[in-house]
Amino acid sequence: MTRSPLAAVLALCVGLGLTAAAQTPRQQPSISQDDLRTWLTYIASDELQGRLVYTEGLGLAGAYIADHLKEFGVKPGGDRGSYFQEVRVLGVRTRSNSSVTVTVNGQTRTFKDGEGVTFPRNQGAMQTVSGDAAFAGYGVTFSPLGQDDYAQRNVSGKVAVFLGRTGPKGFTTTHNRILNARGRVAIDDQHAVATITQATPNLQAPPTNVPASQRVHFQTAQRLDLRIPPQITASDDFFTFLFSASGTDYATLRTATEKQEPLPSVALSGISVTINVDAAYDVIQTRLTRNVVGLIEGSDSSLRDTYVLLGAHYDHIGYEQFAFGDRRNAIASCTGQTRPTPRPGDIINNGADDDGSGTVTLMALAKAFSRGPRMKRSLLLVWHTSEEGGLTGSRFMADHPIVALEKVSAQLNIDMVGRNKCDEASEANTVYVVGADRISTELHNVNEDANAALPSPLTLNYDLNDPSDLESIYTRSDHYSYASKGVPIIFFTTGLHRDYHYVTDEVDKIEFPKMAKIAALIYGTAARVANLDHLPARDNLGPRVGKGQSGRIEHASRQSQGQ
Repeated sequence: MTRSPLAAVLALCVGLGLTAAAQTPRQQPSISQDDLRTWLTYIASDELQGRLVYTEGLGLAGAYIADHLKEFGVKPGGDRGSYFQEVRVLGVRTRSNSSVTVTVNGQTRTFKDGEGVTFPRNQGAMQTVSGDAAFAGYGVTFSPLGQDDYAQRNVSGKVAVFLGRTGPKGFTTTHNRILNARGRVAIDDQHAVATITQATPNLQAPPTNVPASQRVHFQTAQRLDLRIPPQITASDDFFTFLFSASGTDYATLRTATEKQEPLPSVALSGISVTINVDAAYDVIQTRLTRNVVGLIEGSDSSLRDTYVLLGAHYDHIGYEQFAFGDRRNAIASCTGQTRPTPRPGDIINNGADDDGSGTVTLMALAKAFSRGPRMKRSLLLVWHTSEEGGLTGSRFMADHPIVALEKVSAQLNIDMVGRNKCDEASEANTVYVVGADRISTELHNVNEDANAALPSPLTLNYDLNDPSDLESIYTRSDHYSYASKGVPIIFFTTGLHRDYHYVTDEVDKIEFPKMAKIAALIYGTAARVANLDHLPARDNLGPRVGKGQSGRIEHASRQSQGQ
């Protein structure tokens, strides 16, 4: 494997902030490659058996992090004066009386959950959501195929309706993440109040002919008493009625989707939808795990009760309990590459990069901030549990926050920062930045300025922030738990490689000089945000930087960015 020629340790100079009140003295974080290597050698050792949630290995990792926080002088930020926040993961059975009522030309029909429509198992709190129906075609924005179903359609404040189990022409199984994210995109980026669609092949919703009372249970660390924008799947009977007065026959639309043909614009004028969420939950199991939490208090009496939240996940996927099978040849995103051959008898997924690299980078930041100049705001450092289990630790923290989320200026997430994407030598100076522009234009620009202030700036690549990212990276790590609550985020990663989720993700392949440099960038960004005299503005304009784009966003509007 090609090693990167980066310099050993790079000092960070944090210059002027965005306002006079945010001016920061020059600072040099103490980021030691020796520390990173020593810590990671333990975190990714066989002794921890892959750090699977609910195992002794993860407990040992959490205790190791907590011991170092105490050594650094970082205050406990968890429960009852400890470094740990207990995370309760519930096994829940849903009893659903939810329904969807549609009015078309004065005719009204109600479809019950399990009888023509299917609600997700976790429906959230009781609520009624009403709005006009708006047809959004396939509900897809995918620039490589010239597909933008929202270019001439507005679903803001409406119930977005889209069709097509397999997507438009050109879509294959490799695009399933794009299809499965359609509901999130419509709600998060297009501001729909709810979505209704056909089930796609990868969705885990039960079929519509299974009574809601007979559904199997689900596991969650999220609160069950919070309102969630409904994302519903529906049957042909439902869509036949919905489109009955539109002038376009649903059967015609369905045939077009099966052939992946272009869909016409269909006005659903005068068609209203009322979604009644009425579910009760029976907790039938509780499992416990822990987030590790440290606190570095700010120096400014008027700002120290606001926070910069820095995070990584310290769990991984454990050891191989079954034969490898086809996983030997399953390479995510690295075309033409195959898995390396494991050492004989090696069954432990050490997770050196995923996310041992983020874990120890966050430890280095904790040490640097605790022993360096104090920031005006406080820093909350969270090592999340069970990211691999479905963002469990971060979802629990976002629903049961240690500090009020409205006081969190930004969340900076670190996940897989120890390698080059697909081990390409051309990626030696590259870090992928995801989500920085979606909620706060200002936060994106703060990160750009922090990078420019490095003695040798990194290459900030925004390809994975593009809505057309096949891996849907924006929704797949802990930052998304906070972004879905409206908190500005930045996700730092160096991308996937052929050792991803495999027993060969080991310490000897980590690029420690590159990790140290990325740590310096994150330090600079966190310091600038922590010393701003205001919280970064939340303009919520969605993704505006993607493939082939770089630099600051000078105008905070979609139009000025050519969107």
